Amino acid sequence: MSDRPSVPHRGLSRRTVAKAAALGFAGVVTGAWRASAAGAVTVTQLGPRTYDLGVPSAALSRTAPVRIILPASYAAHPDRTWPVLYLLHGAHDDYTSWTRETDIEAFTANKELIVAMPDGDPTGIPSRWRSGLDYETFQLQEVPAVLRSGYRASTVKAVAGVSTGGYGAMAHASRHPGTFVAAASYSGIPDTSAKSMSLIIEAIVAREGFNPLSLWGDPKTDAATWQDFNPLTHASALRGTSLYVSVGSGNLSNPLAVILALAEIATGNIDDVLPGVLESLVAPSTQSFVTALGQLGVPLTQHLYQGGGHQWSDWKREFTTSWPVLAGALGLPV
Repeated sequence: MSDRPSVPHRGLSRRTVAKAAALGFAGVVTGAWRASAAGAVTVTQLGPRTYDLGVPSAALSRTAPVRIILPASYAAHPDRTWPVLYLLHGAHDDYTSWTRETDIEAFTANKELIVAMPDGDPTGIPSRWRSGLDYETFQLQEVPAVLRSGYRASTVKAVAGVSTGGYGAMAHASRHPGTFVAAASYSGIPDTSAKSMSLIIEAIVAREGFNPLSLWGDPKTDAATWQDFNPLTHASALRGTSLYVSVGSGNLSNPLAVILALAEIATGNIDDVLPGVLESLVAPSTQSFVTALGQLGVPLTQHLYQGGGHQWSDWKREFTTSWPVLAGALGLPV
């Protein structure tokens, strides 16, 4: 849980252009400037390899942010295209979380790929909402189009996410088979029908000031919609996608404690639920997802570990552990 900074929506200044040229990124700036002129994509340089893009989105009816990290050798290979790793944020956070909470910039310093961290709504549920918001189209169509046209992104893509971003990773990969060569979920919600998941999802939506029904409607009367957006429903479509799924058991073992924690969430106090408790509550979603994939004979790498919490200290470790799965699918050395 964190305060979200304001999103910069400004173009490239002469100082930024000059700085990028001095750093050897003149090709990057030129490409971004053309994209801005053609599609009104704004660019703000944050470091030698890191940029914030403002992408005008018809799916969201606004300009939405995407943070990207380019390969260190990007400017040296002007004719090369690059695979893309999409990293999705969790609930009550934003597109800055991966660079704020992890060492993703340093981790990818010697890796030949583009990292893209798109906005996924304050709830972190990148789906087609009943209210009209369409983060699925934004992340799967609009952002890739910008990266292909302005940053030489290839069609080889992997996706990974934490918490509700883990839901997004598995939802995107299962609902659109073949789009991603790999998908990873860290403490995600890959089975929205698992026990108590609808309560938690509705609490997340309400926490951001939205009507819970604005996502997929009522879990009972609109059960078909909930089922359609449940990654487990389309799990067989994940065959052929390299998968990594992990979650901890958290620190709740007493059924009464689980009931009390869920009661706290039901009253709108999800912010007061401790990381170890929240991990215990979401763990059944990943556990049932893993079981279903096993029954379907869909290969995956799983790490269901004892303890842990719904927190970045665990997710940073899990991302590093999952890297061989992601890298292998992207065609990169481990």
